[in-house]
Amino acid sequence: MDDSFDSMVLVSGPKFVLWGLGQMAFEDDVVMFVNAGGHETQGQDSRVRIDGDSCFQGGDVIETNEMIIEGGDCPSLYQSARYGDFCYKFDSLAPGDYFMDLHFAEIVNTNGPKGIRVFNVFVQEEKILSGLDIFAVVGANKPLQLVDLRVSVVDDGNILVRFEGLSGTPTVCGICIRKAPALSDLAKPEHLTCIKCATEIEVSPLKNKFQNRNIAQYEKKIQELTSECKMKSDECYEAWMSLTDANEQLRRLNIELDNKLFQNETLEQNLEREMEKFRDTSERYKNDKKVWSAAIANLEKKIKAIKEEYTQLSQDAHDCANSIPNLNKMTIAVQALVAQTEDLKLKYSEEIAKRKKLYNQIQEAKGNIRVFCRCRPLSKQEVSTGHNAVVDFDAAKDGEIGIMNGGATKKSFKFDRVYTPKDNQADVYADASPLVTSVLDGYNVCIFAYGQTGTGKTFTMEGTEQNRGVNYRTLEELFKIAEERNETYSYNLSVSVLEVYNEQIRDLLATSPSTKKLEVRQAAEGFHHVPGIVEAKVENIKEAWDVLQAGSNARSVGSNNVNEHSSRSHCMLCIMVRAKNLMDGVCTKSKLWLVDLAGSERLTKTDVQGERLKEAQNINRSLSALGDVISALATKNNHIPYRNSKLTHLLQDSLGGDSKALMLVQISPSENDLGETVSSLNFASRVRGVELGLAKKQVDTVELQKMKQMIDKVRQESRTKDESLRKLEENFQNLENKLKEKEQLCRTLQEKNKELTNQLESNTESQSLSERKQWQLIEKLNGKEEAYAVLQQKVKEMECKFKDQQHSESVILQLKVKELECKLKEQAHSENVAAQKVKELEYKLKERLQFQLNLEQKVKELENKLREQKEEQDSMLLLQSADRSRIATPIEGRSFSSNESTSHTDPQILRNSNSLNKPMTSQFSFLLKGVESLHEIKRKRDNRSVSVENENVISASLVEKKMAPTELSRTRKVDPAKAYGRLTRTTKVITTQKLFLHGRNKKEQQDGAARERDKTRAWV
Repeated sequence: MDDSFDSMVLVSGPKFVLWGLGQMAFEDDVVMFVNAGGHETQGQDSRVRIDGDSCFQGGDVIETNEMIIEGGDCPSLYQSARYGDFCYKFDSLAPGDYFMDLHFAEIVNTNGPKGIRVFNVFVQEEKILSGLDIFAVVGANKPLQLVDLRVSVVDDGNILVRFEGLSGTPTVCGICIRKAPALSDLAKPEHLTCIKCATEIEVSPLKNKFQNRNIAQYEKKIQELTSECKMKSDECYEAWMSLTDANEQLRRLNIELDNKLFQNETLEQNLEREMEKFRDTSERYKNDKKVWSAAIANLEKKIKAIKEEYTQLSQDAHDCANSIPNLNKMTIAVQALVAQTEDLKLKYSEEIAKRKKLYNQIQEAKGNIRVFCRCRPLSKQEVSTGHNAVVDFDAAKDGEIGIMNGGATKKSFKFDRVYTPKDNQADVYADASPLVTSVLDGYNVCIFAYGQTGTGKTFTMEGTEQNRGVNYRTLEELFKIAEERNETYSYNLSVSVLEVYNEQIRDLLATSPSTKKLEVRQAAEGFHHVPGIVEAKVENIKEAWDVLQAGSNARSVGSNNVNEHSSRSHCMLCIMVRAKNLMDGVCTKSKLWLVDLAGSERLTKTDVQGERLKEAQNINRSLSALGDVISALATKNNHIPYRNSKLTHLLQDSLGGDSKALMLVQISPSENDLGETVSSLNFASRVRGVELGLAKKQVDTVELQKMKQMIDKVRQESRTKDESLRKLEENFQNLENKLKEKEQLCRTLQEKNKELTNQLESNTESQSLSERKQWQLIEKLNGKEEAYAVLQQKVKEMECKFKDQQHSESVILQLKVKELECKLKEQAHSENVAAQKVKELEYKLKERLQFQLNLEQKVKELENKLREQKEEQDSMLLLQSADRSRIATPIEGRSFSSNESTSHTDPQILRNSNSLNKPMTSQFSFLLKGVESLHEIKRKRDNRSVSVENENVISASLVEKKMAPTELSRTRKVDPAKAYGRLTRTTKVITTQKLFLHGRNKKEQQDGAARERDKTRAWV
């Protein structure tokens, strides 16, 4: 693996593995293995068992079905992952050391590119992976393992693994925790001495090796970054030059655009002036046209009224002229006509009653409980999953529907009306609308939708705002008919919305929840009602729709396997109609129930639990009670079990013998719902066979007394009519006189009519001329509008081109600038890192220089001490040799002085030389690493040795003056050379060189001897 990939690992020990999980990972030391984002799985080996995803906090799950290349024994481990902002926390672990293995795979961004997903990994809040890019290491759909990551667990027993995204979101496929063996004692730590306090620091060899490797990598990176920085600076310069060129082009384009805009503004101003002129002319033309058309219309109306009045007057005149001889006959005829009108009124009222009776008989002859079947179309999900339709609509026009049970077997059902999926809401209501008039005529009516969940019951009954259902259309029809009959009938409509939920009646229009339980009660008049329920009086269709919406929003819905928004209750809309016949005073009170039943599917299909199971059980119980009522009505039992359910108890008035009922059975065409479809159709067939008998009109007995009073009033009115008849005879004579006056008026009007016709002809001619001028102006305006449209199109095209060009160039420049900024930031960051490293190296160098200065100081102190010791030894030796030379013979003195000087000087000189050599040899290795070179150190040491030799020579000359010539010659042969040679034994080469220098530079030696002589005199 490349060094760049190894640099991602910030701790020593772990390593990357470029293949999937193997059998060796499942040994006895595995403590926990988590499949991140997946479920519990098992590999090819029976020992390979991986737990499901757990111990995580945050993040999302992603899965893939693509094959994992080199997935090992368990490739499914890498087909799921957890990604996003998340972490893992493993609890209840025994204290000690553990090995952690992290498994990665890029299964989302399979097409790359590199750098699309880069993230860091922290273990116990310590960064162990920096800038991990899975795609850059192994590519897509390939596993990557980080194994043998040592983690220490303390007394809390927790391991926290946190993922931090740098580019994109982090991801992980699996985490394995294994027991780690104890660390080997072979890897002994190294000890480094602190420069400041001379304390030994223990450093692991692995850590030291890792630091050295990192330093080398960082230095290499610094070189690469400097070269890259130079290259990026060149690119920045090129981008800056291109940006200046682009700005120059943009400036030229802006100038051109300004010119075009100025031209466009001038054209628009000219066009605006022309349009203003055209508007003025067209406005004047419209005003003139309105004035002339109004005048012509008024004249035509006046002419028509005059003609009608003229014909009527002429007819009246002829009738009056013919009736004058037979005035008595006319009065008798008038009386006969009055009587005839009274008879016609009575016959008309009787005919209306007969018509209503026959109409209701026709509806009842078709069946008091009529059954319509409606099938919804296949949904998009059913089509995508490949479900087929099992419903046959070949005989739908004849009211038959076929169900394909399987193969060629088909079962047919007969109903009053069958609707295909192509039929709309208007078609359904067109067949159900006749029952609406029955409600207004005083009959109880019930319309209910039955079927399983998801077949469109609520859509059929309620619909949407754009496609209304039966409820809205029914109310609209009621208000329409009530408006048509407002001269003979007065209607009061009120609406209540209920629901039967878990065998409890709930008022959906109640503004606040009530603890009072609603029950069905029977009134004194014999009908059933619910005391305390809200009855909202509605005057128009808008108020009714608001009430329906409020009730629909308060209805209970839920989710199951059949439908996500399933109705969990029976929604019941009750419309109370109170009618009064204004002619005979008869009052009626009727009810219209519009019921949206809950789904009729079996419990095994819904697969619900808890509260939803209780709802489904109550729904099936109420529908079963409805089936029992239908069966009892079909067999004409004496006892009908209406009270077995709140639903049937509420519908008792509408399901009995004095009402009309319509059932809308909703089915699904999918083969997946075949069982529920057949069950619904069987139930609908049973309902169609029920005969409820003739419906009865619900007369309001409270109004009977009012009717009698109305009859008395009618009798009184008949008496007044007789009196009015007499007055008519008197008025007839007055009409004869007025007729003559109107004939004269008619002649004058005929003359005015001729004058108006002449004016009308002249007006028509002027109108034709104005129309021709208008057409000419319109043609000119169309030409100008076309030219203006062409100019606008050209301006828009130029603007679009300029905007596209400007946008593309700006986007390219912005991208380049962003890239350069990023590169400059990276360069600055790398320079900061390099500067930091340089500062660290400078700090280390300063410490070494300080250490070197300290060593030089110590060397100087040791040399001073050594010099003092040498001076004391030389003086002692010279004194001893002088004393002995006075006493002993020359031969004895030579031997004694030689032996004595050797015996006294050798041990001390050797000790001094050894003591000098030890610190110097051990510390020269550090001095060689400093700033001063080895030659400078030798030069300083040579100068010190020369000064020491000169001093020794001066001391020897002083002794020679005091001694005899023979003794002096002996002492020179024995003592000085040997003693001085031993003193300078630590640096042999340098001493010999300085001895030659001493022999050559006699003048310097004499000057030094003079200075030493003065010092010796002072010392003596």
